Amino acid sequence: MKKSDIAMIGLAVMGENLVLNFESKGFRVSAFDRFESVVHAFQDGRAKGKNIWATASLSDLVASLKTPRKIMMMIKAGEPVDNTIELLLPLLEKGDVIIDGGNSNFQDTIRRTAYVESKGLLYIGTGVSGGEEGALLGPSIMPGGSPAAWPLVKPLLQAISAQVEDGSKCCEWVGENGAGHFVKMVHNGIEYGDIQLICEAYQLMKDVLHLNADDMHEVFASWNKSELDSYLIGITADILQVKDADGTPLVDRILDTAGQKGTGKWTGIASMEEGVPLTLIGEAVYARCLSAMKEERVAASKVFQKTPIVFQGDKKAFIDDLRRALYASKIISYAQGYTLMSAAAKTYSWNLNFGGIALMWRGGCIIRSVFLGKIKEAYDKNPQLTNLLLDPYFRTTIETLTGSWRNVVATAVLNGIPIPSMASALSYFDGYKCENLPANLLQAQRDFFGAHTYERTDQPRGQFFHTNWTGHGGDTASTTYNV
Repeated sequence: MKKSDIAMIGLAVMGENLVLNFESKGFRVSAFDRFESVVHAFQDGRAKGKNIWATASLSDLVASLKTPRKIMMMIKAGEPVDNTIELLLPLLEKGDVIIDGGNSNFQDTIRRTAYVESKGLLYIGTGVSGGEEGALLGPSIMPGGSPAAWPLVKPLLQAISAQVEDGSKCCEWVGENGAGHFVKMVHNGIEYGDIQLICEAYQLMKDVLHLNADDMHEVFASWNKSELDSYLIGITADILQVKDADGTPLVDRILDTAGQKGTGKWTGIASMEEGVPLTLIGEAVYARCLSAMKEERVAASKVFQKTPIVFQGDKKAFIDDLRRALYASKIISYAQGYTLMSAAAKTYSWNLNFGGIALMWRGGCIIRSVFLGKIKEAYDKNPQLTNLLLDPYFRTTIETLTGSWRNVVATAVLNGIPIPSMASALSYFDGYKCENLPANLLQAQRDFFGAHTYERTDQPRGQFFHTNWTGHGGDTASTTYNV
């Protein structure tokens, strides 16, 4: 029997479509799922007549593969991944490759890479973005793990990935151990931010300008021909024109409680561990948490008086301001995300190619947009760029957008419309360009109650001082450290 080029464990939406993608590119694929009914349904359905072998057991799966074997898992993150690795290890040989394509926590991938390598095998933890359509037609793929595994899987993964206009593949090696899953985590965090910003723009148009779904469809469709051209803006325009059976916009019938799978939360946790302000994405995560408090919000809405909103300005001009504010906030989101990746690269000794990451995100993935080309250009010009805001293009651009941005945030605040991500982005920008923040008073307070010391403006950095503020305390100071 002819051996397969690669195997897939897990035949849910992403796994099934990736199998079909591999097969469509000329590869023979073996497939397995822990539920026998799923295997049979796939075998008799979408896999029928194709160069796909659905197997009944892991041992059959392994036996069906060319060596060195490449086995990809598209299964639930966490314990299921560890359990599957343990089941595979006795069946595999030195040099075989295990690939985790799910949304695993990057710390788990660091641990698993070391563990699998200790058994003589190779491991890859890769982000795969693009949803069902991307998995089938070409996703963005972000592999990291054992460097020796990359030459073995590169032809396979690049063959199924998306590509941009110049033919570049949206799949390149990211870095050692957990680098691939870290970059995918940040991608998902930025996705949270992009979605929240779009939702805030939607609510402003709906509740302040009183536009209907058809009006908003036209706005988003026009924005998708501007600098905001992106997958998420495009699907938003599409969503707003879909009607329910009675002609009501379907979006108006959807309950306003958002779900999440954890990658946005992980991005926020990682930012705190690295000491990097990720305010916009953090607010996007909290906005989902607040949306889940539906019953409590309904009760609160009956307690607090709501003043009807009557917009007195020029609606067309405000919509243009909103487009500009959305673009400015988007710049901040990516600036924060890239700063986090830069900090993590130093912590974990990853040699990340930031321009290459932007290229990988330009096609196939959920956050794909024209905007990412500008990020690639910025890092191509200056690979050591400390913050995207300092690139000449982004610096000039955001300066031209600030007036509109402030007008939108002020209008939202004055009318009681929550825009946590857009407002926090503006606060971050104002803080980033502020020479003197009030942290001098903060340090004085910390020294007052805890003798935590402070640095002085008239002394070199790195020298710490303590003051006996009350005259009753001693001269002993606490150890100076940052968590």
